[in-house]
Amino acid sequence: MTDLAAITAQLAARAEEHDREATFPHEGVALVHQHGLLTETVAARYGGPGAGLGRTVEILTALGAGDPAVALVTAMTLFNHAGQALAPTWPAPYYQRVLAESAAAPTLINALRVEPELGSPARGGLPATVARRVADGWSLSGRKIFSTGGEALAWMLVWARTDEDEPRVGSFLVRGGSPGLRIERTWDHLGLRASRSDDVVLDDVRVPVDATIDLAVPVPDARGATLFAWNCLGLTAMYLGVANAARDWLVRFLHERVPTSLGRPLATLPRFEAAVGEIEARLASAAVLVRALAGGVDAGDPEAIRRAPVGKLIGTRAAIESVQDAVALVGNNALNRRNPLERHLRDVLCARIHTPQDDTILTAAGKAALSRFGKECNP
Repeated sequence: MTDLAAITAQLAARAEEHDREATFPHEGVALVHQHGLLTETVAARYGGPGAGLGRTVEILTALGAGDPAVALVTAMTLFNHAGQALAPTWPAPYYQRVLAESAAAPTLINALRVEPELGSPARGGLPATVARRVADGWSLSGRKIFSTGGEALAWMLVWARTDEDEPRVGSFLVRGGSPGLRIERTWDHLGLRASRSDDVVLDDVRVPVDATIDLAVPVPDARGATLFAWNCLGLTAMYLGVANAARDWLVRFLHERVPTSLGRPLATLPRFEAAVGEIEARLASAAVLVRALAGGVDAGDPEAIRRAPVGKLIGTRAAIESVQDAVALVGNNALNRRNPLERHLRDVLCARIHTPQDDTILTAAGKAALSRFGKECNP
């Protein structure tokens, strides 16, 4: 069994360096690949381990505690393999190439959907990136923003529309380093700085005619509910890993900090015992919820699948609040860049930006509850 704790420690050793310099953690991704974690969710029918969401939550929690930038690019790759396991959409020859490449070297995959004008595609709208039919396939032109791991991606699933009279929308399989593709280093973010979520610009990038996924007339949201639950709970696990690392640093700090006026460690004071207990209870409860929902998703429980966004809301709030509480307990030292708590705070705040955002989750949950109550009152 993979020693996830050892991998966490190795990733953590260089996380501060990559954050400070905003450099992509290539060696961290290589470490994850070395231990087979990038392909854990490859289905058994393709010769893979066939890991479910429960195992993925365990992996991403550990990687998030070490280096969340590595965890995030790993998550995107795991989700893509999981999607293929749940409902195959990749053209068979292309997925076989991905598997062959993955056996030899780290093979990162990510779906590039967000654009400057469109914002989050989850809130509706058509992409401005256009695919034009040419003699040898498709020609793609456009710009994708927040393209996590862009410089290191082996495969990009570029969401685009065709220029046909009745446009179709889908994902086009673009190889990293393709002619006409360039990375603009626009990523200068508060947190997850090492993720290098730069702009990807496509200028007449050629794609074979059969290198497409789900190319069809637009529908509101073609993503499956189960894979959406993977995204919600997997990323929440990653941020709970960040919060776990912050808690661990706090505990060490309180044991090592011995004010001369006190003559004993801060960890011995009831005030700090209660405060750490609050953090511990919050994180433990969130972890239990995420694991339980992940188990339900793996079992095909429709209620767990439906509740996954709420699990994200509760889990990410627990992670953010716990790190903020740790900062408040430590004071000035917490915001000193010599200490990792400052980085954990910046990283965990990024939990709020992932789809679905809190307002969408709460609105959907509220509408569902009100609808149920309305049916009960007006049978």
